[in-house]
Amino acid sequence: MTTPLLSIQDLHVRYGGIAALRGLDLTIHAGETVMVTGPNGAGKSTLMKAIAGLVKPRQGRIVFDGQLTTGRAPETVAASGFSLVPEGRQVFGSMTVLENLRIGTGLRRNALAVAADLEYLLDVFPLLRERAHGQAGLLSGGQQQMLVIARALMAAPRLLAIDEPSLGLAPRVTDQVYEALLRLRAERDLTLLIVEQSASRALLTGGRMVMLREGGIVLEGDPRQITAQQMQQAYFGYDAAPAAMHA
Repeated sequence: MTTPLLSIQDLHVRYGGIAALRGLDLTIHAGETVMVTGPNGAGKSTLMKAIAGLVKPRQGRIVFDGQLTTGRAPETVAASGFSLVPEGRQVFGSMTVLENLRIGTGLRRNALAVAADLEYLLDVFPLLRERAHGQAGLLSGGQQQMLVIARALMAAPRLLAIDEPSLGLAPRVTDQVYEALLRLRAERDLTLLIVEQSASRALLTGGRMVMLREGGIVLEGDPRQITAQQMQQAYFGYDAAPAAMHA
């Protein structure tokens, strides 16, 4: 077994007296797609923020690409090759689409590689090419979601994490976003960590599904091998639910 790209051990995060994550363990290998799902309040967004350095764990270790990143500043974690697309489509509304994309280049110095990535991403997201010189704040919700994903990819990350990419989008637009992600996964061998409220969307996307509830993993494995009953038991917390299932 190769060394994981991301390794999380015994992760605990609290907000005051509330435990958001309780001893969570998770590993992700390069090239994997991991879909994190679960009910509201399960700890999904907290997990993403902890990896990105946006919240400080009370206990545990996060190792990314061989380096201990627990408690490090978000800019340090990002520089190591981790890009997070947070929930809420945070674009710079008064700037153009191209200006938003160029912000994502960060500390990259190879202008030719940056230009090639920009052209590639405008091909993946043709709507962004059409609106390249327009204000980002005038884009539709779906177009803004595509923009923030493309902006994160302009940093050339080793792992792209996306928090709720389908939130507030029509099903047809959600399909377009996921079609682009699947293309990126196939053509760029991209490692993906996606928080998705919809378990059915996680099933369609493939990869490995990880279901959280009450701050811990209650179900894990190949979604094609997880039954609907197992999923319902884990999601709703029936007493009969298994602690975990590894496919």
